Amino acid sequence: MATVKLKIKKDDIVKVIAGREKGKKGKVLRVFPPDNRLMVEKINMIKRHMRPSSQTRQGGIVEREAPFNISNVMIICSKCDEAVRVSHRRLDDGKKVRVCKKCGEVLDRT
Repeated sequence: MATVKLKIKKDDIVKVIAGREKGKKGKVLRVFPPDNRLMVEKINMIKRHMRPSSQTRQGGIVEREAPFNISNVMIICSKCDEAVRVSHRRLDDGKKVRVCKKCGEVLDRT
């Protein structure tokens, strides 16, 4: 399977555009490129029944985030403060960065 260059990275602020969590915003916790999935903070919460083990002293029902498809989110531009599409551009020094399609603002933190 060929790897795809994803336009969303860890610590980006994204908005959910589809599914039961539609309209919510959150920070990306993890990205799983082979599966085209990601985990967003406090979004798509599931309940897991955990048995006590050496790692978790107390068992019980634990709530945690579950991964969902990357196509269900859009990155939020810090300047526009809206969900936007992303393009790529090369800077003068040859570095490739992500750019907002609406305002042209560079999305990558350097």
